[in-house]
Formats: sequence, C-alpha cells, structure tokens
Amino acid sequence: MKLFKMLASVLFPAVLCLLVVPTATADDWNRETVITFSGPVEVPGVGAQILPAGTYVFKILDSQADRHIVRIFSQDKAHVFTTILAIPNYRLHATDKTVITFRERPAGQPEALRAWFYPGREWGEEFVYAKPRALELAKETNEPVLATPTELAAAPVEALKTAPIEAVDPKGEPVELAKLVEPPPMAADPLPATASPLPLIGLLGLLTLGAGFALSAFSKRTV
Repeated sequence: MKLFKMLASVLFPAVLCLLVVPTATADDWNRETVITFSGPVEVPGVGAQILPAGTYVFKILDSQADRHIVRIFSQDKAHVFTTILAIPNYRLHATDKTVITFRERPAGQPEALRAWFYPGREWGEEFVYAKPRALELAKETNEPVLATPTELAAAPVEALKTAPIEAVDPKGEPVELAKLVEPPPMAADPLPATASPLPLIGLLGLLTLGAGFALSAFSKRTV
C-alpha cells in the first residue's frame, strides 16, 4: 500500500504537468505589430496608394510556405487600409526591434514600402505590388520589384493565395525570383493551435486510471 501511495504521488503531478504545457498563441502566429510612420508611405494597393503619417497595425492574415497575406489596419483596428501579398525573404541577422525597409524614391515623393521584419526573426515579408505599379517603381528605383498581375486591392484573400508572382526589372523584363528573394530555411509558419485539448485530457485520464488499477493489483499481491 505504501508503494501505491508513493507512485500515485509521483504520477499525479506528472499528469498535471502534461496538462498545463503551454501552446503558441494566435498573437505569436499573426505577429501583430504597431508601426508609426513619421511621413507618408506608399503601400501596395490600387495604383500608388499612400498612407499618411500616423500609427497603423500590421498583421499576418494567412501564412503558407511560399507566400504570406499581410493586412494593414488603422490604429484601433476598426478600418482595413489594404491587404498585401508578400513573400518570406531571409536575412542573416535578426534584431530585437521591428524593421521596415523602403524603396528610395525621387525627392518629394513618399517612400514605397518594401519589407517588414518582425523582432527576433531572420526573415521578413517582401511585399508584392500590382504589376503596373511595380513597373513604375522599378524604373524609379532602378531595381527589380516583386509584381503580380492580380489587382491586389480588389482581390479576395483566397485569390491572393494563388495569385502568380514575378519580379520585373527597370526595363520591364522578368527577373528570376531567386535573384531577388531568398526563402528562409523553414518558410512555413506553424498554424495556431485551434484543436481542443479534450481528447488529450481523456487519453491521459485513461492512462492514469490504468496505471492506478495496475498499481492496486500489484500492491495486493505484495501485501
């Protein structure tokens, strides 16, 4: 009987530990970030879509291996300004702060949003522009720009998931994506845990009962 009590006292806390193992939260997955721009910024949308200086919220809406869907909200998240297609792009050094990169524009024109790096990650989101605007930006910046023939602002999220993506140079010629974007070693994010823990709890309960019966039978034999 003493053996049974001793093993039960060890087994019960172990089961509790299994039940309280933490899981990733949705916030970790969608990487919600508050970003303040000190001046106007161009973002992918209809033509040259300009966000005025102010505070905005960036979120990952959908995450796949080779593309992500990013949504930009107002500071109170009551209004959606744009939904952007992006490709994960690798970098060598992570930082502990959010990093936003821009494409340099002629003097007097808003900078164009290029990429968003979340704190602690070695890869970020390289944004895709509608092809007509991507061609204009490529000429202005003299460097390739990610493009899609899909009209981004009007496209539903499901369409963005399968929209073709290419890169165009200042002459309008296609460029291999591999020359512009380096995918991270593990490009796909794990989806947020949404499954109920009840099946696991039930299984652990059955295992505990089984172990209890076994210990009880063993203790009777040793009495």
